[in-house]
Amino acid sequence: MAHQGLDRRSLIAAAAASALLPGAATVRAAAPAAATRPRIRRLAAGLDRILAADAPVTLVMDKIAWAEGPLWIDEAGALLLSDPPANILRRWRPGGGVEILLQPSGAGGTDPTLVREPGSNGLARDAAGRLLIANSGGRSVDRIAIDGRGPRTVLVDRYQGRRFNSPNDIAVARDGALYFTDPPYGFVDPDHSPLRELAWNGVYRWRAGGEAVLIDKALTRPNGIGLSPDQTRLYVSVSDAAAPRLMVYTLDARGGAGDRRVLVAEAAMPGRGGPGLPDGLKVARDGTLFCAMPGGLTILSPEGEPLGIIAHDRAIANCAIGEMGRALFLAASDSVFRVPLAPGYRG
Repeated sequence: MAHQGLDRRSLIAAAAASALLPGAATVRAAAPAAATRPRIRRLAAGLDRILAADAPVTLVMDKIAWAEGPLWIDEAGALLLSDPPANILRRWRPGGGVEILLQPSGAGGTDPTLVREPGSNGLARDAAGRLLIANSGGRSVDRIAIDGRGPRTVLVDRYQGRRFNSPNDIAVARDGALYFTDPPYGFVDPDHSPLRELAWNGVYRWRAGGEAVLIDKALTRPNGIGLSPDQTRLYVSVSDAAAPRLMVYTLDARGGAGDRRVLVAEAAMPGRGGPGLPDGLKVARDGTLFCAMPGGLTILSPEGEPLGIIAHDRAIANCAIGEMGRALFLAASDSVFRVPLAPGYRG
């Protein structure tokens, strides 16, 4: 998932020029100036049942080339985190520190003059609890055991015989169908890479035993993706600096997409003008939307009303709801932060 270029490019360049510490799970990168801690800004009374404006924001992980695709695993009490440019998938446990779960997390042996993000990006779980990976460098959606062990299966890597660009994020429907986005952010030259086989940046649906179905090829930069709790709406963030927005699609009983509209335009984004663009998103069990947007992570009602923003001076790429729905984790540039959700709220 991508943001306004300078922050991301400088961090990726630092990671590419660095080396891993032996036995460690962090990347030795030229550290940028210290960021301020994210701060919560209440925009509407509806935020109060979800998140307290004075909730503590704590740092849980740093020294990451680019924090992406966080996923909480309840039974393990652990957070998984992608680092696409460093090609690492990390696991963090409270009190247990950070370890490398997969390296490479995406594709090994890619050409750095052509592939900018060889690693895993968005993460999800299937009905059997296995880990699903949007493999940016491998240009596929993969499946592996949740502990990273055993064989890795490529589920889908082509549309009508042509390879995807760099799958970015995944949403899993109750019937097992996968919805995923395929922007060109994995390429060094996103729009003109010689590796490109598709002329568009698509949103797709795939079910086991079938072919990928194209939902939309008109979005310039499809990015984060999520499903409403009743499975009637599909949300897709568009990280196009010229027209940043959050889209919503109406889904029929078979999971096909019908009408689409802009749910949140740039003018309605409370952090507009700040770092970042619409990026990863998560949908809570009550339909609340937690969306990476300019200026921080924006909390929205199901109808798109901004309730609050967790503002930050660096781009936030994504988030995860964890700890049995009691906490929110923010993937924020080179760091990950934890924010407790309101007592009694279960995300």
